[in-house]
Amino acid sequence: MPTFKNMEELKIGDKVYNTKQDGFDDFLRYSFSEVVELTKTLAVLKNGIRLVNQPKISYITESIGYSVSRQKGQHWHLVTLQAIRNAENENEKIATFETKPTV
Repeated sequence: MPTFKNMEELKIGDKVYNTKQDGFDDFLRYSFSEVVELTKTLAVLKNGIRLVNQPKISYITESIGYSVSRQKGQHWHLVTLQAIRNAENENEKIATFETKPTV
């Protein structure tokens, strides 16, 4: 369980990611980005997404997340080595699935 001590605001240069899934039998799709600008309340990512720079407990992918501004149910998380490994595994599964011949 996360503690409030390790819940810090994002800083310029922080690497973050989120995952999307279209239904339970779809693959997890990972998106990565970097914080390039900060305002009083927001962290702006390189891809233009604006996050509320207030960490909160999240039950989506990781235990701590940052909500997308005006889309509180969508969270981005700090990149970890485990997240990178998981993304590589999912990308391998997607590539294998997409190269299978259809009958």
